Amino acid sequence: MPFRCTVTRATTRATLIIAALFAGPLVTGAVAAAPYQVETLTSGLDRPWSVAELSDGHLLITEKGGRLLILDREGEATPVLGMPPIFDANQGGLLEVVLHPQFDTNDQIYVSYAGGDDKGNRTTVARGFRRKNRIEDFEAILEVSPNKEGSFHYGGKMVFLPDGTLIVSVGEGFSYREQAQNLSWELGKLLRVNADGSVPVDNPFPTEAPRVYSYGHRNPQGLIFDEESQRILMHEHGPKGGDELNVIEAGKNYGWPAITYGVDYSGAVISPFTEADGMEQPMTYWVPSIGPSGLAIYRGDDFPDWEGDLLLGSLINEEIRRLQLDGNTVIDDSPVFPEVTGRVRDVRVLKDGSIVALTDEGNVFHISS
Repeated sequence: MPFRCTVTRATTRATLIIAALFAGPLVTGAVAAAPYQVETLTSGLDRPWSVAELSDGHLLITEKGGRLLILDREGEATPVLGMPPIFDANQGGLLEVVLHPQFDTNDQIYVSYAGGDDKGNRTTVARGFRRKNRIEDFEAILEVSPNKEGSFHYGGKMVFLPDGTLIVSVGEGFSYREQAQNLSWELGKLLRVNADGSVPVDNPFPTEAPRVYSYGHRNPQGLIFDEESQRILMHEHGPKGGDELNVIEAGKNYGWPAITYGVDYSGAVISPFTEADGMEQPMTYWVPSIGPSGLAIYRGDDFPDWEGDLLLGSLINEEIRRLQLDGNTVIDDSPVFPEVTGRVRDVRVLKDGSIVALTDEGNVFHISS
């Protein structure tokens, strides 16, 4: 049954001058935001994780416990039936939702999730067809190999490229960090598949690791393709310090755990090296960690001065951050929208130029000018 969600409104008409927190090797400054309005579209969701916009402006939202919801702009949420079985434990659960690039004609929806159980589980991607408030014919098109134990570091972010292939982020499973450098394991990688799960013929390791696109990753939690610059951008969690923002290129090694700007949670050294031949350096990194989550590039009319800037959530600082770019250089990194409180899990720019953000506490915020 559909359930009604309360809509609350908090309006801010001010110019924000916010001092930036230092993030890696950045020079930061003040950021001015245009007048804007923040609405709490709904609250009380079960650990919302990802949001996608439908053509009618309604939002598809995943809850980690396994539900997929359709949320309208008045705050009314309707559960979508037909979801696959989910392994919901710790960082496992229902993760990302994305639409096929031709969704308006083929109705195809993709979700990532933890499949299996505590003795053997994996990052999984399934595809189904939306039929009003139901998904039909769900099938798993990608199951990461090999299975792992434990319930941490799944990755689970997805993005379609212009050629119709799908990039999927996969964490290294926490207890398997050395396998991020092992091409025979798919943990700690970005994978690339066709829309039906088959393997593209031009992947960089066609024999050794057919689905691997890049490697040396820890736990990627933000992934986008910027059509204007024609590049893939991804951020990932470091351990204690060392969160990274990277430009992703096919076949490249991003270093984890052989190089890192972080240390173990105990304070122990993971690697004495922050750079090495044959391993990529990040655009920027965060020490201490901010726990980046969700990633969007701003293109729209509500905040025209932000055109081409990045927006991401911070789980640790409990905020949205704006990163101003100059090519591959981050020239400013500052918190914005202080009315958005909580562990920000996902941030998306909608077609009308407004912004939506999800928090682990169950809130959905809508920000517009």
